[in-house]
Amino acid sequence: MNLDEILQTDIRSSLRKSGLLFFLAGFMIMMAIITGEIYFKKAYNTRDNYISELGAPVAPENIASEPSATIFNYTMIISGLMIMIATFFMQKVFKMLITTIPAGLFGFGILGVGIFPGNIAPWHGIFAIVLFIAGGIGAITSFKIVSSPLKYLFIFLGILTLIFLFGFKYFAPSLGVGGTERWVFYPTLFWLTGLGSYLLGIKDEYKHISHVKPD
Repeated sequence: MNLDEILQTDIRSSLRKSGLLFFLAGFMIMMAIITGEIYFKKAYNTRDNYISELGAPVAPENIASEPSATIFNYTMIISGLMIMIATFFMQKVFKMLITTIPAGLFGFGILGVGIFPGNIAPWHGIFAIVLFIAGGIGAITSFKIVSSPLKYLFIFLGILTLIFLFGFKYFAPSLGVGGTERWVFYPTLFWLTGLGSYLLGIKDEYKHISHVKPD
């Protein structure tokens, strides 16, 4: 096998790994939220309850609702690790830190949210802010590695996340804190699964990836 063939094989493998991990992480998080809401034993609705309340005690209680908390927290931990690993493989291919640093921080934030549930201050809040900001920026900067028209959709999703994040207090009266938080977080999950699908769909030689310049 010559050098050209080795490069092609390594790039294809990294694309498959990163794409699969991104897609599965987004899917798992979405389904964990849905499943956690189903099994939540106390009064809960998407308008008035934060997503992270699925994984932590809700005042005045001091015990989290199970199995919702276990499903949510462990899924966030595993998914955060998956995103960070996927980012590593994506960086190997594209060598584009402007995209991979926010994506890695997004995964790091999700990992932290799972390790530190909502009742653990200030760490939960810090990691939540990291994942929201990094997710929005990551979606926007992914235009560097994605072709049209998908890159414009990712830019839109990133801007949407940042608008609802920094305009939280303006949207909360009508959407509720839970509804507004979902408008912040869900666009990043659509970006994550979309990016994963895109990376899985890249075929053939590394020469077809305009952003890749083999060493």
